[in-house]
Amino acid sequence: MVKEKILVIGASGQIGVELTLALRKIYGNNNVVASDLREQNPLLEGTGPYVSLDVMNKEMLHVQVIRQNITQIYLLAAILSATGEKNPNLAWHLNMQGLLNVLDIAREEKLSKVYWPSSIAVFGPTSPKQSCPQQTIIEPITVYGISKYAGEFWCNYYNQRYGVDVRSLRYPGLISYKSAPGGGTTDYAIEIFHEALENKKYECFLQEDTYLPMMYMPDAIRATIELMEAPAENISIRTSYNISAMSFSPKEITTSIKKHIPEFSINYKPDYRQKIANSWPQSIDDSVAANDWNWKPEYDLDKMVKDMLDNI
Repeated sequence: MVKEKILVIGASGQIGVELTLALRKIYGNNNVVASDLREQNPLLEGTGPYVSLDVMNKEMLHVQVIRQNITQIYLLAAILSATGEKNPNLAWHLNMQGLLNVLDIAREEKLSKVYWPSSIAVFGPTSPKQSCPQQTIIEPITVYGISKYAGEFWCNYYNQRYGVDVRSLRYPGLISYKSAPGGGTTDYAIEIFHEALENKKYECFLQEDTYLPMMYMPDAIRATIELMEAPAENISIRTSYNISAMSFSPKEITTSIKKHIPEFSINYKPDYRQKIANSWPQSIDDSVAANDWNWKPEYDLDKMVKDMLDNI
């Protein structure tokens, strides 16, 4: 059996921190190399090797892959939906070129696997709002969504043409207490907990009845690792898998928080992110992931709310 040596690019980000720690538990601290352009996240310090790395510098990336004997790459570095709308060219350039650099190196060095996340942002106003299926109309209206959809087809292309074993999930909004949100449209669902505990009130940038697909970070991390550990013959989707856990509105999460903090209040002041949220499905059909590799979420809204408030 080949000893896996994993490189996590974007390890200091919202997903990267927890995924790196989870992978180190499974594969051993020294076999998971964390990397980022930013300072190392304090939660990663002392848990394993860290290198400063820019995914846009292909030569340096290639050198690190060879030097560290890397066999798998998890590419998490990206500019998210809300941030991307402020600088579309940068978002497109980083999100696309970073992926192409990794796929090229994976092909040249014959890496065993690559992981790259997609997002519900690939869906647009014309996609079905309820139980949005795996195969459907996809017409994204954000540069983030456009880059993710293009990226899905690059992943599929490198798999079909060069045999690169690249795997992907379309993450819904991700909620976590360990690391800060990264500039997405679903960030309200993290901010709301901090404000509820500190100030007992929150001003939400989405309307109260805006339903969006969401997932608690422990489920997202587990889904990612389960997908990556599934036998290759079980993987039928080489673009990106729909994945789902729960859907709720700001009003519903407020009701759940009030069970623990009765005096909590919320008011609504929708901004430019409302248009982005309106373009996405309200719920996702992830039956293909369930069929292919037995995906099943553990957390619903109330279970997640309790865990968030216990841990922040």
